[in-house]
Amino acid sequence: MTDTNTNSPARFASPFCARFGRRVPLVQAPMAGGPSTPALVAAVSNAGALGFLAAGALAPETIARDVVETRALMDAERPFGVNLFVLGDAPIGDATVRRALDAIDPLRAHFGLPPGQPLTAYAPDFHAQLDVLLEMRVPIVSFTFGIPSQADIARLKAAGSYIIGTATHTAEGLAWRNAGADAIVAQGAEAGAHRGTFIGTAKDALIGTMALVPQLADATGLPVLAAGGIMDGRGIAAALALGAQAAQMGTAFLTCAESAIPAAWKTRVRAMADTDTSITDAITGRHARGIRNILMQQLGAQPENIAPYPVQNALTSELRQRAGRMGDSEYLSLWAGQGAPLGRSRAENMHAQALVAALDAEWRAAAGALAVPL
Repeated sequence: MTDTNTNSPARFASPFCARFGRRVPLVQAPMAGGPSTPALVAAVSNAGALGFLAAGALAPETIARDVVETRALMDAERPFGVNLFVLGDAPIGDATVRRALDAIDPLRAHFGLPPGQPLTAYAPDFHAQLDVLLEMRVPIVSFTFGIPSQADIARLKAAGSYIIGTATHTAEGLAWRNAGADAIVAQGAEAGAHRGTFIGTAKDALIGTMALVPQLADATGLPVLAAGGIMDGRGIAAALALGAQAAQMGTAFLTCAESAIPAAWKTRVRAMADTDTSITDAITGRHARGIRNILMQQLGAQPENIAPYPVQNALTSELRQRAGRMGDSEYLSLWAGQGAPLGRSRAENMHAQALVAALDAEWRAAAGALAVPL
């Protein structure tokens, strides 16, 4: 039978999805630290959703390599995005670094690592990263932790890039709209990994996805991508009902075959309960949601010794890399969202293309089940 109902999920295409030719209202969240590989991003975009590289912590030359590799893995010239971190320029004193190292060194000793030392740089140069994206004409660029300068936004617009900002409350969404964003990620409190808050304090910006999405959609009038706690088709359907034009999902892709995180991290995600995560700034110096472990608890017990991001992040990096190689999840940054248990029924190391197909079928079934006469 021919479907003549233009509101049918089978015919669904939000303006955001239609713009980029996406048949699945799903964005794979940019996840720094290993999950968002070129293989994952390409697989998601090839499957009809939108893949995203996480480049905030990458050197410019690494970004260029990953963009080239992603494009090479595409079935055709399909859209994908790249995410960058917008960091401030506040100077970090030697005493702050020394206190942080004094707290981290006992954990380094657990793996036989020597005492840590101050670094010459704690994060890649933002403008050098941005220059790569402009040179390579990346079609979609998103930002977390803040808003770039008007000059940088103008450069992106001139290059034809679509700009997505991250907001954790309405004031941030309005700031992004006024700065010229084309769309906004509504990052609910349930979301895993780093909080994107840049106006006010992180502890005051823990608004749940269900409350945040419609408020941002109403206040800004821009396409909103719902992020936080969405793990299956029911969550995608709910996000669309709230006014989002797509769901942005990260934790759901952590355990995919294309995700390059350590096996110990994948194991913890698959075994976690909904109460197993906390929000902490102890590991990287910026508030983030992850599974509680020794690293989080021991560093969190010394709040006066936590350096701000990106310093703390850089100082704990070698320790976490060693833990990953050793398969010790107690010393990893186990970023994950509260909805992780909802993905437990998925096959272990499921391929991203199969996951996108399953999520597409699920959300259409969920939406169809609600499309009944009242």
